[in-house]
Amino acid sequence: MSLTIPCYLLYTKETILYPIQKKGKKVSNNERDLDAIKEELIERLADLEEELKKLSTEKITDDQVQDPGDQALSSAMENLRTSLQDTELQEYKRIVQAIEKINNGTYGICIDCSEDISPKRLSFYPNAARCLACQETFEDRR
Repeated sequence: MSLTIPCYLLYTKETILYPIQKKGKKVSNNERDLDAIKEELIERLADLEEELKKLSTEKITDDQVQDPGDQALSSAMENLRTSLQDTELQEYKRIVQAIEKINNGTYGICIDCSEDISPKRLSFYPNAARCLACQETFEDRR
């Protein structure tokens, strides 16, 4: 099984990163911070793209005849790889959403209560969509 990354998920620095400083406009510290966060997110996107490409081309078996034990191991390894791909693809999508929020000016605002997400939370988890209180409530409901 190979993973195909949908074309709408493939981002490059040219499609995401645009210069924040406009001609003749002074750049605030907040804009510089957002630019640094965006750069960090873009670097993580590139890492995830590489990992997803590697996982999609990695061979689990050597195509030789397998006994039942080898088949079970191969099946378990395939399930593990699929789970890892799913997790990385979810993270990829969350990062893309965070970058889009930076671009449209809604980054750092909780999607549930519309309050600001604490800078400390964003520093540890830059693609956070919820403040800590709303995230805990969301996880309790699951």
